[in-house]
Amino acid sequence: MSSQYFFPERLSIKWLKEMYQTGAITPLEVVNEILARSEKYEDYNIWIVKPSMEGITPYLKRLEQMDSTLPLWGIPFAIKDNIDLEGVPTTAACPAYAYTPTESATVVEKLLAAGAIPVGKTNLDQFATGLVGTRSPYGECHNALDPEMISGGSSSGSAVSVALGLTAFALGTDTAGSGRVPAMLNNLIGYKPPVGSWSTKGVVPACASLDCVTVFAGSMEDAKEVDSVARGFDEACPWSRKIEKKSDRLPSVIFLPNEVPSFYGTWEEEYCSKWKNAVKRIERLAKQKGITAEYIDYQMFQDAALILYEGAYVAERWEDLKGFVEGHPGETFPVTETILRSGGKEEQTAAKLFGNLHELQAYKHKAHMMLKDAVMIMPTAGGSFTRDQVREDPIATNSKMGLYTNHCNLLDMAAVAIPENRDDMIRPFGITVFGRFDREDLVCGFAEAFLEEETVPLAVCGLHKKGRALAYQLEELGAYYVETTRTASTYKLYELATTPTKPGLMRVSDGGDSIEVDVYELPVQQFGVFMKRVSEPLVIGDLELADGRVVKGFLCQGYASETAVDITDRGSF
Repeated sequence: MSSQYFFPERLSIKWLKEMYQTGAITPLEVVNEILARSEKYEDYNIWIVKPSMEGITPYLKRLEQMDSTLPLWGIPFAIKDNIDLEGVPTTAACPAYAYTPTESATVVEKLLAAGAIPVGKTNLDQFATGLVGTRSPYGECHNALDPEMISGGSSSGSAVSVALGLTAFALGTDTAGSGRVPAMLNNLIGYKPPVGSWSTKGVVPACASLDCVTVFAGSMEDAKEVDSVARGFDEACPWSRKIEKKSDRLPSVIFLPNEVPSFYGTWEEEYCSKWKNAVKRIERLAKQKGITAEYIDYQMFQDAALILYEGAYVAERWEDLKGFVEGHPGETFPVTETILRSGGKEEQTAAKLFGNLHELQAYKHKAHMMLKDAVMIMPTAGGSFTRDQVREDPIATNSKMGLYTNHCNLLDMAAVAIPENRDDMIRPFGITVFGRFDREDLVCGFAEAFLEEETVPLAVCGLHKKGRALAYQLEELGAYYVETTRTASTYKLYELATTPTKPGLMRVSDGGDSIEVDVYELPVQQFGVFMKRVSEPLVIGDLELADGRVVKGFLCQGYASETAVDITDRGSF
């Protein structure tokens, strides 16, 4: 049997290490699988320099001389194309800007020394200016889960490469959210270390004083593995600084917004519902762990965020790139040039800048005092858009994607974006855990606790519905009611000949209807306990809801319908 059958849809550092250690696969076989997958997704516009055997072979040969116990030996990764890889052009998604570096960026060198294999350079919003993934002459990057949706940006190709199993992890950058928004939209972890903890030597600047190199991965474990290799003080980087990494622990306090955040786009109600689910889970987790949950006015963070693009701070972007833009008319993506040139307007004076910096310092001081032993949690983004919708209104849609991200680097914070539900491959939503630059231990500690307390959506149509006789069986296991909704129009509902009388839901090829169900969130660790209470003729299986979501739910074995009463026309039990 060919080893290709062993490859999971998404690669991970942990899985690859286990396979290498047992001899089940080789790095060459991994690369061959990546090349085949890359061809399959060629029209997704993931790459600027796409994977090729010619480009990867030198790194495969290099592995033969390296210790196979190195932390990233044989692990394939992608590099956002504003980060240098020796001998490979860096374009920042602008062909006229391209140059070929004679050495790799510091973070890339560290990863190579740890045995990682670079497989390609990824597409991005030009000059890392954007949060949508559509601002590139190399094509609009498609979302990994729904190609009509935006991928998020600016680190678009990097996130999608991980989500589609083309890499085990990928480097992005983050100035205003570019390492976090694509993570949410592709159901990944987006780890944003503090400014200066990873060197930015060899990175094309967006706002040099705020830029971070980030990592996309499928798990916190993988993200932290990359972080352990990539971080560290770099004498050659003027923005580098020594930041102690402490052992992970839980915070004493969690701050949440005292009002429901703003949501937007076609699916704003769905995203709002998922945020409310996340808050319930956070509150329950806080209670279990003895953590205080406090509710605060988020306005200060919104005011701080406005300084990045509506204040004089935007002049930093123009200062870094004005020479190229003015010297190469027509070569910059139109919407990108509009944003960059806003930093060169006459009103962006030095006096205004210092006023903004003083205002920002006050916000920063207040935030750091508040977050001494605490984290703050917000939606990673308040919604999403189709690529068509972004094309129709590129600036307004992009701005909305940054509502809850722009404050982060301005206020010198660490952050990690995590999925609200890692099984949601239709329209994923995520939250971001924020902390002080020197309290990554709290950020990672709570993020991992949240992920460990993951829940399973469970649909019930009978006595387990809210307020009914058996609802307590779910509630005592920590489940909580989410919504009353309906199934897809492909089910029949039967009144079973049981004592007490129970409903039986059965999927049919025709003659079905939409049936009312209640959806709960049940802690994963309690799912097996609940399953023991389910007896014939009922079973738990996949159940499709009216909006296309697939959740676990009560179904009925076919033989039971022979003695049951068809009550499909009632629409509920």
